[in-house]
Amino acid sequence: MTDRKTRIEGVSLKPDERAALELRGIYEQYGYRKYKMGRFEEYSLYADNKDFLAGEKVITFTDLDGRLLALKPDVTLSIIKNTKATRESCEKLYYIENVYRESKESHTYKEISQLGLELLGNVGIDGVIEVTSLAASSLAAISEGYILELSHMGFAIELLNSLGLCDSARHSMIRHIRNKNADGIRKTGEKAGVGAEGLEAVCLLPSLYGEAAGTLKRAAGIAANEAMRKAIAELETVCGALLGSHGAGSIQVDFSIVNDIDYYNGIIFRGYIEQLGKNVLAGGQYDSAMKKFGKDIGAMGFALYLNEISMLGDGAANGAAQTDAPQGNARSGGKMLTIALPKGRLGDKVFEMLAQVGYNCPDFYEQNRKLIFENREKNVRFLLVKPSDVAIYVEHHAADVGVVGKDILLETGPDVYELMDLGVGKCRMAVAAPRGYIEDTDRALRVAAKYVNVAKEFYAERNREIDLIRLNGSIELAPILGLSDVIVDIVETGNTLKENNLVVLEEFRQISARFIANKSSFKFMNETISEMLKNLEAAVK
Repeated sequence: MTDRKTRIEGVSLKPDERAALELRGIYEQYGYRKYKMGRFEEYSLYADNKDFLAGEKVITFTDLDGRLLALKPDVTLSIIKNTKATRESCEKLYYIENVYRESKESHTYKEISQLGLELLGNVGIDGVIEVTSLAASSLAAISEGYILELSHMGFAIELLNSLGLCDSARHSMIRHIRNKNADGIRKTGEKAGVGAEGLEAVCLLPSLYGEAAGTLKRAAGIAANEAMRKAIAELETVCGALLGSHGAGSIQVDFSIVNDIDYYNGIIFRGYIEQLGKNVLAGGQYDSAMKKFGKDIGAMGFALYLNEISMLGDGAANGAAQTDAPQGNARSGGKMLTIALPKGRLGDKVFEMLAQVGYNCPDFYEQNRKLIFENREKNVRFLLVKPSDVAIYVEHHAADVGVVGKDILLETGPDVYELMDLGVGKCRMAVAAPRGYIEDTDRALRVAAKYVNVAKEFYAERNREIDLIRLNGSIELAPILGLSDVIVDIVETGNTLKENNLVVLEEFRQISARFIANKSSFKFMNETISEMLKNLEAAVK
């Protein structure tokens, strides 16, 4: 299915169309029947279960009878609500539906085509194996280059429970685990007063990934209680069953996968296709969600994102994978690694670090206006992009890895792995105001900022009402001209503030350059990326 279109009995099909046709047949062979729902559902179903959804915003309208309806953002909730399954009888369903979700990048709604499968009732370990096996087989039917990564909610959650975290620290910890941000995990734990032994254990979670046997063996070393050991045993059973039909490189374990704790329990998983930059499949056990609906039964399923599959064979979709370099096995480092660097001093400094550890590119030093530089001998390619665009290139697979300031990661929240603090480009996120400023607490504080999301979060944590003004440059002018009371911005030396008679009121985040990776590239080019990280860690130390 790597061709843009595939012909079946004289009919030209796109990759997503062929996937839907072929997988539908497979699911029906296993006894799954098609579930069909309308475009609209009562809004209350989604309003009461927002944490289960991919995003909070839903398209709503009032019908002719005065009911508040929503254009469906999800199919599983409707299945949960309507299922007649019991502990004595299972219900097997699959669906091909379009859902409507918010696109944070374009600030619009997008239509997403999904092919999903749900098993409800007395699931048991055999049911778990059946669903995960069908997930792996779905990926294998689409492409030979695939990875199904499994995790277990019980492992990470039990470990976090042992730390005694407050809700906000727990939320931050889970976010850092998902992003493989060991530095963020450590700082959150230290701030929360977590003990040394527990902190070291949770800091290991981002590194617990790879082929099943070795990863589960390492995980056993930090299993603090029986529930964690049980989670490992379940993963061993499921992975063992899957490895009978799929290669060891295609069935992996990654304990950084953590879903919403109020809805998911047990085995969870995600699927990746080598040519695509995002996961194309996601699923897991959601018995906890069933209980929220008053149904004491098991449930497990997954969704395959047909919109992503439709991009197979598209030049744009292959992004960083497109290269004239020798094409070996990506998992063994055969493909060219594309690195996005920010233009300017930071990019030059990071390039020097990479050059010192063996990733040089002579063309980089030439006086020209080129934006792409390659070293075919080292199998690396550098892109020079605007600093605020580095994370976009990496998230969308135009680059495999990149270097970006923590300020940009905090502001935009890209779906990437944050793998390392490079310790360069250091500055601070701060609140500043004119010298002698006295805050009027009886009214909303006027705040000017380039980093509006950072500013909103900072003041929300302090329960302070603000009027936020977005500016893109010369932020220091705002309080001088009376446009704002204070500013939120990054401060390096503080000279610009001093020269404009401004002073720092509070510094609240340390900023530095971070090494990030596209999540799919990290799976398929792990050996290459890990070697680069190891070399950079030695250089930073």
